[in-house]
Amino acid sequence: MNSPAVGSSPTRIDGPAKLRGAAPYAMEHPQPDPLYGYVIQSTIIRGRIREIDTSVAERMDGVVAVLTHHNAPRLAVDDDNELFILQDAEIAFRGQAIGAVVATSLEVACEAAAQVGVTYDERPADVTLDAELHNPGEVSGGFPADTAIGDVDAAMAIAPVTIDHTYTTAMVHNNPMEPHATVAHWTDDTLTLFDSTQGPHVVRAQLAPLFGLAPERVRVIAPFVGGGFGSKGEPHANIVLAAMAAKLCDGRPVKLPLTRQQLFSLAGYRTPTSQRIRLGAHRDGTLTAIAHDAIAQASVVKEFAEQTAVVTRVMYSAANRSTSHRFAALNVPVSSWMRAPGHCPGMYAAETAMDELAVALGMDPIALRIHNEPEVDPESGRPFSTRGLIECLQTGARRFGWAERDPAPKSRREGRWLIGSGVAAATYPADTASGNSARVRYLGDRYEVAIDAVDIGTGTWTSLGQIAADALGVDSDRIELRIGDSDLPKGTVAGGSTGMASWGSAVVAAALAFRDRFGPAPADGAEITVEAPEYPGRENFSTHAFGAHFVEVRVHTDTAEIRVPRVVSVFGAGRIINPRMARSQFLGAVTMGLSMALFEQSEFDPRLGAVINHDLAGYHIPVNADIGDIDVSWIDEHDPHLNPMGSKGIGEIGIVGSAAAVGNAIYHATGVRVRHVPIHLEDLLGAL
Repeated sequence: MNSPAVGSSPTRIDGPAKLRGAAPYAMEHPQPDPLYGYVIQSTIIRGRIREIDTSVAERMDGVVAVLTHHNAPRLAVDDDNELFILQDAEIAFRGQAIGAVVATSLEVACEAAAQVGVTYDERPADVTLDAELHNPGEVSGGFPADTAIGDVDAAMAIAPVTIDHTYTTAMVHNNPMEPHATVAHWTDDTLTLFDSTQGPHVVRAQLAPLFGLAPERVRVIAPFVGGGFGSKGEPHANIVLAAMAAKLCDGRPVKLPLTRQQLFSLAGYRTPTSQRIRLGAHRDGTLTAIAHDAIAQASVVKEFAEQTAVVTRVMYSAANRSTSHRFAALNVPVSSWMRAPGHCPGMYAAETAMDELAVALGMDPIALRIHNEPEVDPESGRPFSTRGLIECLQTGARRFGWAERDPAPKSRREGRWLIGSGVAAATYPADTASGNSARVRYLGDRYEVAIDAVDIGTGTWTSLGQIAADALGVDSDRIELRIGDSDLPKGTVAGGSTGMASWGSAVVAAALAFRDRFGPAPADGAEITVEAPEYPGRENFSTHAFGAHFVEVRVHTDTAEIRVPRVVSVFGAGRIINPRMARSQFLGAVTMGLSMALFEQSEFDPRLGAVINHDLAGYHIPVNADIGDIDVSWIDEHDPHLNPMGSKGIGEIGIVGSAAAVGNAIYHATGVRVRHVPIHLEDLLGAL
């Protein structure tokens, strides 16, 4: 009998190749006689190109082509304006791709791009997020824009205790370690892309119709991806630009990377938000009203909805509840997915407001949350498949030592340091995506398992092999996994915390079908491809992961320096496939939440219409010295209603709520309530 692979912690099977530099990322795939592309970007916010002079660039040694709207291939469909580039002279935001130089080296391409002269006719532009600019929408981002149960205003009017505050979050950018990059190569009417993407099938599905190709005429290869945090979940203009550039170059492959600076206008970001939270409660802590109204920005080019208030539809019990989303369409770059879109900024506001209510009630914030625990999903009325929030709160409180806390602000100090502690809850949907297929093939004494899954640093190469081993009833070393190629059976995007749950469901289905058809002694070459079926009964349940964050902060009374020496986070996320990989995901996500709370902010200059700290020198993220002890763990949970593994996605829940826990701890330490992130020392200096 083989020992179960799922639940064990083998090290990354891709680790040795990465350490040796043998794992090729997008730009590193060897190509015969490659050319290099560099993006030309607009330098105005809005208007039209009157003239574009490429003559100087074209005469430079090494320049092969200069791509503009004058000579760009005509695209076949215009379903996505972010991708429908170089088809006219219109400019919608500063940094928009208006062309590219292709040369024999990246350095020559970069220098030549600077020699392209552009004359514009400028027009008035709108770049400021303001509550008065919003355009109400009935549906946005696949969710209802507004929901309402009961009468919030009436309940607020008679509630003995109320909270009514506005919370804001900054614009932030994903900044994966591997910048977005594409290698494009045309062979007759077939396009091959080596791309840094979270979903090869997604790229193929969107690029094939743009170029008038059948899907099988586009192949996207991405065996190793250096992070994404959502920014690589959908194709952006740079991929189309690479394919266009290669089309002009007589069959020679073109390598087109984005610089770190270019990521800030061409690869998505998390929109800034303004969120009004209203809470009404009886003096015993029973919530009678919850209202969450969110305002965010979208680009005039393409609406992306940061579904910020959906968290309030699932978290706490209240007879009266309303949520709304509004978006201001601005002349700004296109926003996109960033780790836990919607839920991350939404839970910052919602969990800060819950802390404010606990203070107003004189009630322990953990007790307040437990007191308002719903019996069923407050919005849908469906039972939760599992809901481990109370256990996460109680387990985290014990691990953190919450019982020793004096609830009074500024009650604990050591020398010149004020010490505080804060708590916040976390939630994220536990979903699987439909349409995933996997292939199992027997090769001698090994099983080749193939699906177009992606490893963006999360451990897919290892964890998916563990699922396959158990489903086939063999040891993990007999699994040969193939992923990251759109020629393989369809795998959906590595995003939305759906990756492992979706791919694993397909692998299990294929493995069980293989065993059923071929038995314990399959013939060499035996194979089967199976699409994952809908999991029976899942539609009857509300499926979410939950968690709780406990944070200790220290604030210096003279300088207002903020330090976070200790974090305890506990999660209820179904069955954990690989504890080693899970711990890494939780640690990274919590760190990213601390970064949101104290460091990250894309400084947007409305005069320029651009982010001005567009590099890793000015865009601050925490370094090792900024991060103290982070204790992550999970409760024993198995969800029988979501997928055959009993697992839930874990990539995003760790960031949700963690910024609120930091802010709540800062309030406890100092007595100063800050209602925006990031929180800086200047927010505290006057009060201290």
